[in-house]
Amino acid sequence: MPEIETARLRLRHFTLDDLDDLYSLYSDAEVMRYLSPRNREQTQASLHKHIQHWQEHNFGMWAVIHKDSGKIIGRCGLGFLENTPEVELGYVFNKSYWRMGLGTEASVATLKYGFWQVNLDRIVAIAQPQNIASIRIFEKIGMKYEKDGHFYNFDVVYYAVARPDWQPDDSLYILRL
Repeated sequence: MPEIETARLRLRHFTLDDLDDLYSLYSDAEVMRYLSPRNREQTQASLHKHIQHWQEHNFGMWAVIHKDSGKIIGRCGLGFLENTPEVELGYVFNKSYWRMGLGTEASVATLKYGFWQVNLDRIVAIAQPQNIASIRIFEKIGMKYEKDGHFYNFDVVYYAVARPDWQPDDSLYILRL
């Protein structure tokens, strides 16, 4: 299974042993403010879904490991946008690691994987309009606003980038198969 190393992060596949770390993230109301906090059973179902998605599609959500601490600090990756064939970038990070550029770093690595390894033609991302931090990440990584929409029971802004329009940076990206 592929893993990615960036300057400060390691993106690896989730395992069943990650339940406690994922639950700590998904049960934090502040972290999940623009999503939906999850109880332990919902988190366990999400964990199984993350693992299964990789097995079926060769892409999905990674556990994001901070290399200095060795701890899981979030999740970032690709999945199918609700009720569409489009592939969506998504992420969630522990609030202790906000405002450090780590969401951007993980997102750039995820786009590189999506375009270079999976050969996707286009990647989308959505956020509630008041989620300014996520919108800034979308813009930093080269995504453009396309429209307003409604997904996952929320009104959202919809961003996208097509492979020919995306300009990868020269940040560290080591893929291990």
